[in-house]
Parts: sequence; C-alpha cells; structure tokens
Amino acid sequence: MFTGKRTIIVPIMFLVLLYSVAGFAEEARLTDIIITNTRDDLLIYLAVEGAFRPKMTEAVLSGVSTTFSFYISLYKDRSLWFDKKIADLTVTHTVKFDRLKNEFTITRSWEKNPTVVTSLEDAKKLMTHVDSLKVIALNRLVKGQQYQIRTRAKLSKLKLPPYLHYVLFFLSLWDFETDWYTMDFIY
Repeated sequence: MFTGKRTIIVPIMFLVLLYSVAGFAEEARLTDIIITNTRDDLLIYLAVEGAFRPKMTEAVLSGVSTTFSFYISLYKDRSLWFDKKIADLTVTHTVKFDRLKNEFTITRSWEKNPTVVTSLEDAKKLMTHVDSLKVIALNRLVKGQQYQIRTRAKLSKLKLPPYLHYVLFFLSLWDFETDWYTMDFIY
C-alpha cells in the first residue's frame, strides 16, 4: 500500500524540482544590436538582458570574479557558395568586487584601462554593454556588397578552487549562453 503512494509522490517531487530550476533559468538574450560606421571603421553596439540573476549578483558581491565573453563574426555573403568569414572577434568583460574598498573593477578586453565604479548598477551596465566596438576597417569592405554579422554572449566558466565546488554548487544555475543573433546589411 505504501509503495503506491511513493510512485505518485516521486514523479510529483521531480516535476516540482524541475519547475523551480526552470524558474531560475531566465533566458539571457542580446538586445539593442546596432551596426554603424565611422569614417574609417565598422562599429557594433549591443547589450545583454537577463545576464545578472540573483545568485550571480550574490556571488559577485561576495568577491567571485565573473567574466562575460562576446563573440562577433563578420561574413561576406556569397550567393552560390558558403559565406566567407572576414572578421572574428572575441571580447571579454570581467568584474571583480573589492569588499574592503566597496568598489567594482571592470576590465573590458577591448579597452586599455579598467574602469572602477562603486555602484552595482553601473557595474552591471558596463558588464552587459558593448559600445562602439571596432569590427573591421571599412577599406576591407566592398561598397554595395551584402554582409552579415553574427553575435552571441556567454558567461565564461568559473575557475573555482576544488573545495568551493561543493559549497557553491548553485553556480551552474546562473550559467548562460545566448543564441546566435544575425544581422544582414549592405555596405
């Protein structure tokens, strides 16, 4: 008699657990993707929404260094053949919180110097936005040709000491990787 109840309770508990984990898995996505140019260069702007979940913010505030990677590829469209990749960029943003100074240091691989801010909101904005990133020099593009930019963002895997893997098991709940986003344009 007790085994019949157990066969009903176990699937229900599994579904409740699955539903609660799915609630944490808010999808991160790229937004505000803009392709523009200066006199000399092709530039891209983009942002990530849904990257900072509560557990991730908690980990950052406890001093865990966190890195976002942005992947950007530029292709020349060729109608009767595979598209030709003409630029491939990977840029990273890393945040580290210093609890003693109460400040966030954000290092963006495409900028010369790190930026220091005291506001969590400012740190989040710097981590989730790519502004005015040079993709390629315009003299490498042909006027009137069709091109395609593909982008995505990903939280880099954390490198924790082995003993912390047992304590911080929840970190896998805030891993994210966006889908690839594609934009076609004619130069």
